[in-house]
Order: sequence, then structure tokens, then C-alpha cells
Amino acid sequence: QVRLVESGGGLVQTGGSLRLSCAPSERRFSNYVGGWFRQAPGKEREFVASIDRSGGSTYYDDSVKGRFTISRDNAKNTVYLQMNSLKPEDTAVYYCAAGRTSSRDMAVSHATGYWGQGTQVTVSS
Repeated sequence: QVRLVESGGGLVQTGGSLRLSCAPSERRFSNYVGGWFRQAPGKEREFVASIDRSGGSTYYDDSVKGRFTISRDNAKNTVYLQMNSLKPEDTAVYYCAAGRTSSRDMAVSHATGYWGQGTQVTVSS
């Protein structure tokens, strides 16, 4: 079983920034599509961003375009989500995800096979 561990969540004010990191238990995260989803209380889990195995193709939900950037460093075996210009509506538990198909499939069909435990992001004001 692939295990993913997120870190970097916290409490920030509107307009602030956070960077989330996702580290897998597997030796080669580069074998997997990477991505991020989020879930606010009482709402469905929603897609945030995805990235292909090489980092060359990325997808974003419209709500975060221009503010969030997904990236990966395969040498460090880590996927990141840089979040800028945070808004209160970004408040949610953020989950790292990994898949076996494509970043497009993860964006369009939410195709994932593995999940982290989540990290809380709270944006005040």
C-alpha cells in the first residue's frame, strides 16, 4: 500500500501563503501522477491540482488558477502545492493524492488510487 504524508498546513490570514508538501512511502513517487484535493466541512471533496510524472503537464481547478502552483521534485521524491493569495474559501483539509493514469484523468475524472491523511489549512478573516 502506497502511503502519502502531507505537511505544511496551518493558519494564515487572507492574502497569505502556504506551501504544502507530500512525501510518499514508496521509493519512486515519479511512478505516479501527483495531485491535491480538498474538503471543507459539509462539502464534497473537490479537485485542486494535478501534475504528471515528469512535471510537464499540470491542471488546476478554476477556483485556484493564478494563485496555486503544483510542482514536483522527483529527486527529492516530493510533490508540492504552493498556495498564494489565500482566501477564506480555501479553508479545508487538503489531501495529497497519487494515481496511475494521467494528470488529465485526475483533473477531469478524479482518478486516484492513493490518499494521504490530510492537513488542515485555515484562512482567517
